[in-house]
Amino acid sequence: MKERITSRKNPLLQQVKKLLTSRKARLEAGLFVSDGTKLLQEAIRWWPGLDTVILSQDIEMNIPEGVRTVVVPKDVMESISPMQTPQGALFLCRLPEEKPFVPKPGMLLLDGIQDPGNLGTILRTADALQIPVALLEGCADPYSHKVVRSSMGAVFRMEIPQTTWQTVKSACAEKNIPIAVTALSDTAQDLRKASLQTMAVVIGSEGQGVRDEILSCAQNSLMIPMNPNCESLNAAVAAAIVMWQMKQ
Repeated sequence: MKERITSRKNPLLQQVKKLLTSRKARLEAGLFVSDGTKLLQEAIRWWPGLDTVILSQDIEMNIPEGVRTVVVPKDVMESISPMQTPQGALFLCRLPEEKPFVPKPGMLLLDGIQDPGNLGTILRTADALQIPVALLEGCADPYSHKVVRSSMGAVFRMEIPQTTWQTVKSACAEKNIPIAVTALSDTAQDLRKASLQTMAVVIGSEGQGVRDEILSCAQNSLMIPMNPNCESLNAAVAAAIVMWQMKQ
C-alpha cells in the first residue's frame, strides 16, 4: 500500500537529504539514495536491497511487494531531488554487505579516483566488459548518487570491493598475481605487449597518478602508446583502454 507524504519536514525526506550529501550518513544508516525512473528499473531488476521508493504523484511504476512506497507532490519531489529537472523517482537501497577482498587476475585496481563522473564511467565500462574492479583508498563513494547515475546503474549489477593497498599487496602476493601500474616512464612496457589477463592493474588518480608506495612495489609498469606531445589521458579513458586490452 502506498503512503502519502506532503510535508517537506517529514523524517524520511530529511533522511534522504542527508544520505544524498553525506558518505558518513550513508554508512551509519546502511543506505544510499539514487534518482530517476530508469535507474529505479535497474535497481528493481538487479539489486536485492531495494528498501524505499519515493514517487511523484504523476508517476506510475510497478514496485515489488515488500518495498515501502511513498507518493509525494511534485513540489516536494523538486525540493529533495538532486536533479535540476527531477524524473519523479527517488529510492533508497541498502548498502551491500562487506566481503573480504579476493584478488583476481585481469582485475582493475583504482587508486584515488575522486571524480564521481570518472568513477561511474569506469564502473560502467567494467560492467560492460566483465572486468572485476576494486577501490583503494581515496576513491569517491561508489554509492553516491553521482557515481550511481554516471555508472548508468552498473553499481547494481557488480560487486565493488573497497579495500586498502596493504590488503591488496599481501593478497596478490599470496595468489601470485603480479601488480602492474600505468605510468609514463622510460622503463614502462607497451601494454599491447603485456599479458594483462594475468595481472592486477592499477589506475591512478586524476591529478597525482599512482601513489609512490604502489609504484615502488609494482612488478610491472605499463604505458599506453600515444602522441608524445600528449601529456596524459583522462583516468576513465585510460581505464577503458586497459580493460579493452585485458579482453584481448
